[in-house]
Amino acid sequence: MKLSTLPIPRNLSEMLLKQGYSELYPTQEEAVKGNVLFGENMLLTTPTASGKTLIAILTAGKTILEKGGKIVYLSPLRALAKEKYEEFKIFKTLEKLNGDNIRVVLSSGDYDSSNKYLRNGDIIILTNEKFDSLLRHGIPWIDEVKLFIADEVHLVGDTYRGPTLETILTKILSLAPEAQILALSATIRNAKELAKWLGARLVDTQWRPVKLIEGVYLYGEIFYSDDTIKKIDSTNRGIPIDIAADTVKYGGQSLIFTETRRRSVSLALKSAEVVPKYLTKDDMKKASNMAKKILSTGEETELSRRLSRAVEHGAAFHHAGLNPKHRQLIEEGFRSGVVKILTSTSTLAAGVNLPARRVVLSSLFRYNSDLGGQTHISVLDYKQMCGRAGRPKFDTVGETVLPSLTEEEADDIYTRYVKGEPEPIHSQLARKGVLRTHILAAISTLPGMTDSEMDMLFFKTLFANQNSSDTVKRKMNDAIDFLISENLIKMRGKRFLATEFGKRISMLYIDPATGIEFRQAIRYSERSSSQITGILHLIVTVPDFTPRLFMRKVDLENANLFIEDHKSEFLIPIPEESDFKSHDEFLQQFRALMALSYWIDEASEERILKQFGFEPGDLHRAVENADWLLYSFAEVCKIIGKTNFLTEIDLLRRRMKYGVKSELLSLTTLEGIGRVRARSLFNAGLRNLAKLRAASYNQIASVEKIGPAVARKIKSQING
Repeated sequence: MKLSTLPIPRNLSEMLLKQGYSELYPTQEEAVKGNVLFGENMLLTTPTASGKTLIAILTAGKTILEKGGKIVYLSPLRALAKEKYEEFKIFKTLEKLNGDNIRVVLSSGDYDSSNKYLRNGDIIILTNEKFDSLLRHGIPWIDEVKLFIADEVHLVGDTYRGPTLETILTKILSLAPEAQILALSATIRNAKELAKWLGARLVDTQWRPVKLIEGVYLYGEIFYSDDTIKKIDSTNRGIPIDIAADTVKYGGQSLIFTETRRRSVSLALKSAEVVPKYLTKDDMKKASNMAKKILSTGEETELSRRLSRAVEHGAAFHHAGLNPKHRQLIEEGFRSGVVKILTSTSTLAAGVNLPARRVVLSSLFRYNSDLGGQTHISVLDYKQMCGRAGRPKFDTVGETVLPSLTEEEADDIYTRYVKGEPEPIHSQLARKGVLRTHILAAISTLPGMTDSEMDMLFFKTLFANQNSSDTVKRKMNDAIDFLISENLIKMRGKRFLATEFGKRISMLYIDPATGIEFRQAIRYSERSSSQITGILHLIVTVPDFTPRLFMRKVDLENANLFIEDHKSEFLIPIPEESDFKSHDEFLQQFRALMALSYWIDEASEERILKQFGFEPGDLHRAVENADWLLYSFAEVCKIIGKTNFLTEIDLLRRRMKYGVKSELLSLTTLEGIGRVRARSLFNAGLRNLAKLRAASYNQIASVEKIGPAVARKIKSQING
């Protein structure tokens, strides 16, 4: 089916033709035949890279150009939201019915804001959490939305991301019943069940633009699903590298999924010993430039040095512990072909689009914290990784290879994964603490709900569709009883109302349990002395704090010394050491506490990494999360009427943002001046903006870490 024959506005068709689209993939043709362009709700389940985005673009374009209104695109991850924003920016060249150009906007953070600018957007791209937050703030433009596009809907079964996705889809069904829903998903076993829940037509296809062949490696050979066999030469660097290097030898790229961060680093460095012999002079030059760029971006650490070493030789690793800017550089390097072998933890499979000719899984086991041990990865996760195999327009075939050590293991792998079907998706809404969060949000957003109205909403969830009404009602009642007992909601007659405290907790987008712990801490402490450490400790202990890095034996002595030095500052009672269980629980978050304490005292990322095992990416997330929780704690203080913490919280937030002592805060207000440059200026006697204003350009430029370009930037800001 040709694009030019579709029932879409001419300007949309012309725009897409200019972008290189001319003919529909079979998957896209099926969606069109299913009336997606005429307002039909649809669940489209297909492999990765099979053309779901074009269907989203076609449906969005036709809707907005013919009907007007707004389009909301929902993404599970910030990185994916940014990716979609870049793809949908092509709409900015088109005019709406009123003659104005289409406005594409993006929002993925700040959960205590309605982001008024979004109201002016026509295509609004949001993370699931951001949209949930907007609903809690009562966005006035929800009735203007004509189309909701929900990406990666199979994640409704994810332990952590699933409940939010499930509740916002349920609310869409209730609050915007006239709007069209286009749900995009990987292939799942119970797709019919999900389609029925969404009231959507199911289009389920296995077609891929690049043929996929799956293979099992055994004794130096890959046995493929199409009955072909390929011999693999040894590199003496391990089986995963043998398999990956074979692809590079023939001009392709390989992606190795690893079970741990440490393993991804190890395999990347070993790959770097093999790849150079396949690189051209131009490849080596580009790799060298990229390696230098990594070292000049952010603070230099042992991890960044290892990354730079690997990249210099055409390999790289990618995981959540990396500096976000380094992750971006690696992604760009892989897309451009500079990086030939990329090793990554499996989280990349659900992240940005980085296809490779061959995908290798170094292990089929992952650590499961709930079970406290190693478990097989799911077939669904494996199929998601398979989705990265094959680059459209570059490869005719994509390959996924699973290593095995014995014939018995090879047979098991082939049966379980190559021939296996993805697991069915199950609701995670009833997990401990989750349901009460979303019930509180519903009551806060829709005050005055009766019990029957509550039932009407939550009995539309996937959870209700998959469980008996008695089970659903029991779980709901347990959650409601908890919320009432903690004064988050109350009954007025037969109607539910959120208390002032409960409503603020919901709007802050924090777990009710976090809000309760904040309230208890405020009540426990009436002291007016400095409590910086106590506030930080409280932040890292609440349920919403991530990443959760528990104590190691090596940290124990330092933690006890830390407690002794700061025991007067804690906002949580310190258990007696004789109460082993309570004391151990008290200690569990001290690794994160000490890392953040070192951060605001200007310890280098290198020192924090070495001393606490806090990698740059972990530190970045911890700092970002701590800032939000500090803000939330301040808001709870205001609600309760305890303002003695507010000055310290404000100071702590500013120090947390830049990782500096108080004396550097004025310097860090300057663009381009981070913690390292601010300290250099301070040590050179340029301790504040007034001294910088009085200093000459040459004096500023001569300071270590500053130089002419930064000095000019400082002077332009000071004088401006």
